[in-house]
Amino acid sequence: MKPAMETAAEENTEQSQERKGCFECCIKCLGGVPYASLVATILCFSGVALFCGCGHVALAGTVAILEQHFSTNTSDHALLSEVIQLMQYVIYGIASFFFLYGIILLAEGFYTTSAVKELHGEFKTTACGRCISGMFVFLTYVLGVAWLGVFGFSAVPVFMFYNIWSTCEVIKSPPTNGTTGVEQICVDVRQYGIIPWNAFPGKICGSALENICNTNEFYMSYHLFIVACAGAGATVIALIHFLMILSSNWAYLKDASKMQAYQDIKAKEEQELQDIQSRSKEQLNSYT
Repeated sequence: MKPAMETAAEENTEQSQERKGCFECCIKCLGGVPYASLVATILCFSGVALFCGCGHVALAGTVAILEQHFSTNTSDHALLSEVIQLMQYVIYGIASFFFLYGIILLAEGFYTTSAVKELHGEFKTTACGRCISGMFVFLTYVLGVAWLGVFGFSAVPVFMFYNIWSTCEVIKSPPTNGTTGVEQICVDVRQYGIIPWNAFPGKICGSALENICNTNEFYMSYHLFIVACAGAGATVIALIHFLMILSSNWAYLKDASKMQAYQDIKAKEEQELQDIQSRSKEQLNSYT
């Protein structure tokens, strides 16, 4: 029978080894995380969520403002309402697509980084894998260019609402030496092309315009369009980040494939050399 002190010491040693093993396992797992892809995925999800959520609500508020104040006849803005409704459906598709695409790019980052190679050992690269990685590079580039256009397009309603807001600020504090009266300061949304020129009233002036700027619909829509524009910009930055990561991973796979081909040739030559040596030994043994 072992003494009680020796048994306790052995148990403590085993527990410390288990804790050390768990710690090393956690360190390896953390080392296998592609942090660059993870940051880009979080930024992409955040940007798309801001753009889609805020843009959807802001478009609905814009329609309400137009119907109540700038275009009382439904037929004048019927086409605009259909276009905005279509854009809202497009927003649903964009959110779903980028949720799936971000997960795919994150998974691609897990399987192509050098951290995974250190974690799981050597792995084989195939022409199909390199082709898929190159396809992701091309697709991300195309999406990045498209989102630059979306970012520019999302700045248009911000510009329109800013003009209306700045006009309301002039009405609230008119210049003391100005010759134009407050009621002569107007905003005509027909000049932006969103409603036809025969829409009634189309133009709002003076105190009526100031009342529009004080409504919750105008306040919320203006700020939501700003946030949506910022979300589109964040998405562009995320796609550029993804593009750099994917290009680096593609170069890594290309170098790994060359190294793999070199190792295969080297192993084949060594095997041939061993076969020649073994045949030579057999011939010498037969002579002796």
